Amino acid sequence: MLFPPIARVTQTFKTPSIHDLAGSVRQRILESELTCRVPRGGTIAVGLGSRGILSLPPIARAAIDTLKELGYRPFVVAAMGSHGGATAEGQRQQLADRGITEESMGVEIRTDMDTVVVGTSNIGLPIHFDRNAYEADGIVLINRVKPHTDFRAPIESGVLKMLVIGLGKRRGAEQIHRLGLRGMKEVLPWVGAYLVKNTRFSLGLAIVENADDHPAEIHALEPETILELEPGLLDKARALMGRLPFDQIDVLLVGELGKNYSGAGLDPNVIGRLMVETQPDFERPTVTRLAVLDVSAESHGNIVGVGFADLVTDRLLSQMEPEAFRINVLTSCFLERARIPISLPTDRDLLQVAIETCWRVDPAEARVVIIPNTLELKTLWVSPALENEVRENEFLTRETEYGAIPISSTGTIDQNLLFPDSVQGRRARA
Repeated sequence: MLFPPIARVTQTFKTPSIHDLAGSVRQRILESELTCRVPRGGTIAVGLGSRGILSLPPIARAAIDTLKELGYRPFVVAAMGSHGGATAEGQRQQLADRGITEESMGVEIRTDMDTVVVGTSNIGLPIHFDRNAYEADGIVLINRVKPHTDFRAPIESGVLKMLVIGLGKRRGAEQIHRLGLRGMKEVLPWVGAYLVKNTRFSLGLAIVENADDHPAEIHALEPETILELEPGLLDKARALMGRLPFDQIDVLLVGELGKNYSGAGLDPNVIGRLMVETQPDFERPTVTRLAVLDVSAESHGNIVGVGFADLVTDRLLSQMEPEAFRINVLTSCFLERARIPISLPTDRDLLQVAIETCWRVDPAEARVVIIPNTLELKTLWVSPALENEVRENEFLTRETEYGAIPISSTGTIDQNLLFPDSVQGRRARA
């Protein structure tokens, strides 16, 4: 088959950005009521998670340095539910992959999975909470506020979810996820409100990112204001997030899925597929054939989200670590996304089958879009069938002429050539 040629397109996002991250973090903490809640000299558990927040290391280090400046004794606690295979070693590795180590942070990191039961939820289930955080004199959580990959509600991904599911560890996460959408929409906010009152939660630093995945805003959420303010930050995050600029795509080729790009592996807000039992998909974009080449190294074999795809490579499936994948999927209780799709031996084979089955008689008419992952959407490669839409969109600029897709003699697409500034490209250079 002769594949349609592709051209590089740059998507421009007009969004705000914080340039002095350390100064902004320090200011938010100093202006907060933290010193009124935690006595100087006390221990503070700084909760950090496994999400792919690109600016997390400098933000976390600035927070830790400011807490030391105020006379506290901070330490890092893993707040990521069942991620990392639900083991202390796995969660420590997840943090290290994101640049969070004892050397880089200058404090102890605790990733124990032990929890204490601090109460009973509104439906009669025990509320589990990280023991290290519970026994600290104060708790400061740092997380990104963004639309969730599974549901729509006033409270989605953010500081409150980290408090409930992140610090709930595996057992706490299971208590919420086992109820499906009811757990996320109804029980999570109730448990969050309970934990705000019945633990030493002292402050949340909420990051709202722009479409370039850089902090646009950082807010201090006090225990008294978190339930009121976080929904508004979610609205801001939804308005700022990057999306695909096309409503209908015949073939969407994704370089990598991974937990470092989205908790779901592939962000449903980007691909338009929700794939949650009993729930409809999103209205846009409509993707006829979704194909994925690889899984990120940072996912350590957790191929969660593979079920979103119609086609994958044998290479992707060969990297699956069954236990980590199984634990994450069964904890989430969203099994549809874990179904294994058809796999092909090479990238060339995958692309050929994707085009052959995308319902276009003439391959030259196929509306093909190639992206590195669902987090980095500034650079796209598109086929000529999308040329008119590119020209008519003031936020899109075609940077190159149309040329052949770079495929080696062994059938591998050169992702580093297509996306040198992506996570994949930076990883290859390192």
